[in-house]
Order: sequence, then structure tokens, then C-alpha cells
Amino acid sequence: MGSLDGKTALVFGVADHHSAAWAITEALHHAGARLAFAYMERFEKNVRKLTADFPDALYFVCDAQSDTQLDATFAGVQAAWGGLDVLVHSIAFAKQGVRFADTDREDFKTALDISAYSLVAMARRAEPLMQARGGGSIMTMTYQASQRVVPNYNLMAIAKAALEASVRYLAYDLGPSGIRVNAISAGPFRSLSAMGVQGVRAIFDQVEEHAPLRHNITTEDVGNLGLFLASDAAQNITGQTIYVDAGHSIVAG
Repeated sequence: MGSLDGKTALVFGVADHHSAAWAITEALHHAGARLAFAYMERFEKNVRKLTADFPDALYFVCDAQSDTQLDATFAGVQAAWGGLDVLVHSIAFAKQGVRFADTDREDFKTALDISAYSLVAMARRAEPLMQARGGGSIMTMTYQASQRVVPNYNLMAIAKAALEASVRYLAYDLGPSGIRVNAISAGPFRSLSAMGVQGVRAIFDQVEEHAPLRHNITTEDVGNLGLFLASDAAQNITGQTIYVDAGHSIVAG
């Protein structure tokens, strides 16, 4: 996939060393990209500890529901680098433990705002920074529950379906600017968000039993796909949801 020397990347969503955002970060870092991180304040200690040996990293406390903080983050990137090559969107939230039919209006709005609209808000701000670089790559994280019922995933599945539709429309709108927008649909792996889903251990077992490759994926698999999407090797891939799940999504039932 080649080097990313001289490329710049802004990553939203690093929480700990198990997160998809961190897996992608490591892959981008090893390929030579310069990195910036945006995170909720409560994750700052973790992010700075994980990136202590990253040269010239940029850090921004940013609540994705705040237009003011999003503006400040992208303005900070522009001031430091003059442009942006890669945007990683790896944030999501939905209230757990509630039957989907019992979802209330406010919980629905919050889930869609944080998990799907935030990508739209970030892409709009990234566009001029990527245009300054002659184009760029935007990627986000999804899961096959957007397409089929996964028990207990509930409201988050609806948010992921909206996210995937947003990827397609953003790819269409930003394509003339040379900007690619794609989603990574990862199989389950042991992350903070996955462990918050009731019954997730049964999903791990099901993947190992039924996926064509008969095993679960690792965070490294996610990082490798993220690196591919950031690289010129993926220069003509956009608007896609790309699965890295040991083939589990092709199996009925």
C-alpha cells in the first residue's frame, strides 16, 4: 500500500488500545502519516498516554454534538497543516438495554446525531481542507446489524443504517472534489463498545462456528483495512461498505 509520508490524518474516536480508531491510528502511524486526535474530555488521559511517542501529534477536545467544538478542531488542523488527507470517524452512541419498539424520541435523536449526523458535520468541514490537498479519504465504522437483525443491537443498528446511507450520499457529493467516503463493516472484536452490547459473547461464539473462516477478526484486521482506504491503492473506491468479518456477513441465520 506504500508510504503515507507527508500525509495528514485526523482521528475521532480513540478510547483505548482495543478501539477500532486506535487500530487504524497505529497502521497510519507506521505508514508515516502525521496524526491529530479529537476526543471527549474524559478520554484525554488515555489518548495522550497511547500517543506519547508520536512526534508532533495534535490534540483537540471535541464533543461531536457541538458545532463550536467541531469548528475549532478543523480550524486547528488547518492552522497547523494547511490541509487534511484522511479523516477517521469512529464514534457512536445509542442507549442500550431497551427494546427497540420502546425507544423514545430523545434517545432516537441522540443516537442518530452522534452516530450518523456527526459524520456529515465532519465531512462538510473536512471538504475544503481536503480540496487543498487535491482530495482525500474519509472512513467510518459500521456493523452488519445495519442490514440484518442482531439481537440486542437495537437502536444502534438503526443509527448504523443511517450512517451507511450517509456514506453513499457524501461520496456522491464530495466525489467531484476528489474525496472518497467509505465505511468499514467490522466483525465483532473485543472493544469497549462491543462489550457494552448484551449477549456479545454469544456473537463471538457464533462467528467462530459459522463464519467461512471459522474465527473472529482482530483489531489489526481493521487497522489494515483502514490503511488501505487511506492509501492511493484505494483511489477509485468510494461510497462502499467494506466487510472485514471472516465472511460472517454472507452466512444466512
